[in-house]
Amino acid sequence: MFVPHRAAEIELDRRAFLTVGTLGAALITTPPAARSQEPKPPAVDKSKPSKFQIACMTLPYAAFSLERALTGLNSAGYQYVAWGTSHDELGNGKRVPVLAGDAPPEKAKELAKKCRDLGLEPLMMFGPSPEGVEAMKHRIRQAAAAGVPQILTMGSTKGNDVKLWVKNFKELGPIARDSGVLIVVKQHGGNTGTGAACAEITREAGDEGVKVCFDAGNVMDYHKIDPLPDIKKCADEVRSFAIKDHRFFPKDEDCGPGLGEIDHYKLLAPVAFTGRSLPLCCENIFAPVLPRPKTPEGIDALARRAREFLELVVQGLQAP
Repeated sequence: MFVPHRAAEIELDRRAFLTVGTLGAALITTPPAARSQEPKPPAVDKSKPSKFQIACMTLPYAAFSLERALTGLNSAGYQYVAWGTSHDELGNGKRVPVLAGDAPPEKAKELAKKCRDLGLEPLMMFGPSPEGVEAMKHRIRQAAAAGVPQILTMGSTKGNDVKLWVKNFKELGPIARDSGVLIVVKQHGGNTGTGAACAEITREAGDEGVKVCFDAGNVMDYHKIDPLPDIKKCADEVRSFAIKDHRFFPKDEDCGPGLGEIDHYKLLAPVAFTGRSLPLCCENIFAPVLPRPKTPEGIDALARRAREFLELVVQGLQAP
């Protein structure tokens, strides 16, 4: 049976075939370099791998005694520890500071010895906000006596006086350096809630005694943005990490590393070959959605899982 438009369809099919064939031939003969306009990433000098020091804060054990936190972290295979802020020492729901801000330096030295006797090297302790110059000076004296290399500080989620921070850091930086201590500032929402914002402050302060501690979980939590582009804007200033992950589904919450949406290979890659010692201090080790363990043994298990995950990431990044 004769179909009037059949010849037109055949001609269109023939033209389409010839067009696709021509394009295919062009792709085959075009040099690969001309197919993509994206520049190749610069080669990474792997001669100086960073020494990632995987630690856990005692913070996840806040509902239990500091002693139980330390023995738990030792049993979970950690070599390094970061001091949290307070613990329930008597099991009565009342928490007491790990190290009070006005405690004598000798007290900090005793606490550090206790950690080392349990096989844990203390790497970091929480400090006052950048506004508290005199309080920070005393914290530096405590850290120096204890041999704790880093003091962690942060701002308010409501906003911070950046000019005052720079002024104070310029004063505090040389004091910290002379004491063998490093002040590290991390993201905590507000106008200092990204690594880029913190790095602008430390660069302007211009002292090796003040650098950045990167907290990817806080970038996602407070600002709902991807921390991976952020780390690239401040990698040269980063000297440690407050490790926590974050996810938006099935619930918007922080969680332990590897249980959220942050790619830790990409997070640590920009600082994987600095030649420096870089503490990775786990601040949150808990599973998303599920209730937190009611026993310290449950926290021990999560602490071990976090350590093993980070060890695998570091091994993969720095493999020959």
